[in-house]
Amino acid sequence: MRAFLGIDVGTSSARAGVFDERGHLLGRASEPIEIYRPAEDFVEQSSEDIWRAVSLVTSSALRAASLQRDAVAGIGFDATCSLVALDANDRPLSVSPSGNATQNIIVWMDHRAAIETEIINSRNDEVLRYVCGRISIEMQMPKLLWLKRHLPQTWQRVGRFFDLPDYLTYRATGKDIRSHCSLVCKWTYLGDENEGRGAWSNRFFENADLLELLDDEARRIGRDVRPPGGRLGELTERAADELGLIPGIPVGVSIIDAHAGGLGLLGMSEAEKLVVSRSFDIRIALISGTSSCHLAVSGEPRFVPGIWGPYYSAMIPGLWLNEGGQSATGALIDHVIDSHARGAELCQAAEASGLTVYALLNDRLNELAAKTDFPAELTRDLHVLPYHQGNRSPRADPTLLGMVSGLRLSDSVEQLALLYLATIQAIAHGTRHIIETLNTHGYAVTTLAVTGGDAKNPVFLREHADITGCEILLPETEEAVLLGAAMLGATAAGEYATLSEAMAAMSRVASHIKAANSRVRGYHDNKHRVFFRMCHDQQAYRALMGG
Repeated sequence: MRAFLGIDVGTSSARAGVFDERGHLLGRASEPIEIYRPAEDFVEQSSEDIWRAVSLVTSSALRAASLQRDAVAGIGFDATCSLVALDANDRPLSVSPSGNATQNIIVWMDHRAAIETEIINSRNDEVLRYVCGRISIEMQMPKLLWLKRHLPQTWQRVGRFFDLPDYLTYRATGKDIRSHCSLVCKWTYLGDENEGRGAWSNRFFENADLLELLDDEARRIGRDVRPPGGRLGELTERAADELGLIPGIPVGVSIIDAHAGGLGLLGMSEAEKLVVSRSFDIRIALISGTSSCHLAVSGEPRFVPGIWGPYYSAMIPGLWLNEGGQSATGALIDHVIDSHARGAELCQAAEASGLTVYALLNDRLNELAAKTDFPAELTRDLHVLPYHQGNRSPRADPTLLGMVSGLRLSDSVEQLALLYLATIQAIAHGTRHIIETLNTHGYAVTTLAVTGGDAKNPVFLREHADITGCEILLPETEEAVLLGAAMLGATAAGEYATLSEAMAAMSRVASHIKAANSRVRGYHDNKHRVFFRMCHDQQAYRALMGG
């Protein structure tokens, strides 16, 4: 049989999934990766450690699928949009104040470059219109400027800077070919210029004091750029030996991890009924893990305030992508639990029972809800603003902070359960804010296609359906991100002529969740007003304090 391998590098783990040509998952594996935090707001990783983990999960996934290595016909890679630094000999180059060369990746969530972000934004360059007018601290240009200003030795010695997905395909094939997905979404590459082949903006780099990166036709940051869905190269002998595969396997152009989830979700068919292009206006993908992304595509560019994009050919070739998101979703839920006085106790109870902490909290909420008309009513007097790590969209303000209103003088498990529910609701209200913003600028979103770790939590799904008013679609496979990566491999191998064909053939809807009745909707309309009021109040507090 012909199997297709999807390799995903997330924030905390590397994963691999083996799929057949219809998108059925045959085997998967996961391996944790190291995260270093040398100082507050600094988050780093190691490319060598990541490749070690990728090698382990590839072999393990094949064993789980009971397949030999010669069954793999194509490989696709996705990863977080983190910055990798290599020297002229492709060796790791430190990006850390520790000076440790092993720590050569600035992770997407790293916030060291706050000043550099403001410097770039103060230039008001035309390129910034593609990132809703303000570049994000999570993107690569602020990080690059920080390296130039704070680690000049690294800056002088660098041979190549990569987005992590492109590093993986370079390590696999030896070919320095970059993806439209990474460069257009996170590096200010203009994907629609040059007859759709894309181009760098000299003026932007000059304004950002990074013009030297364009020397030698931008060799250090990418001069051969291609949209996802193409064949980038073939697996080298060295990489094949490290991954436990055979040389020569086709490797696809890479993609960002959340965008791989978009591939696995947006083309889902239902009862053999294929999604047509006009369906994209009503369907968006929600990929929710440590953070979340909300991905919408259209046939024409749509500039939406506070939403990144439009990005040309950044996910589906020939289409424009808008990308919303929340900086902390799963990470915020975990923080609420772990930092609570009863968090450790609850974790111990979960381990002893063989259940997850979320399952125990959901059970407690069900008990408490027995005395209410509907579960969401439990938080009538408890409200959360989920901006603990700033707001990615649609406010696009990394300086915003989290807030809680309605705390009692109690540290019981019941109070933790209520705070957990209020936090999930706040995240869902953030999603509603994003959808409403999209819908006032050309979209007509009524459906959320959801994947990620949070999609396994029924309370998370219920609250998102009720708060947004959208129907939720769940995919046949829980591993939509891995499936999206495997689609890249299937297309690279020629199993499908285009990425759109692979999307239609390899993903299907498994189940639906409908929004609750109008009474619950009315309750959440009021909660949504509180959600907005809390942010406005925070801004008023800052004004009162002279900040």
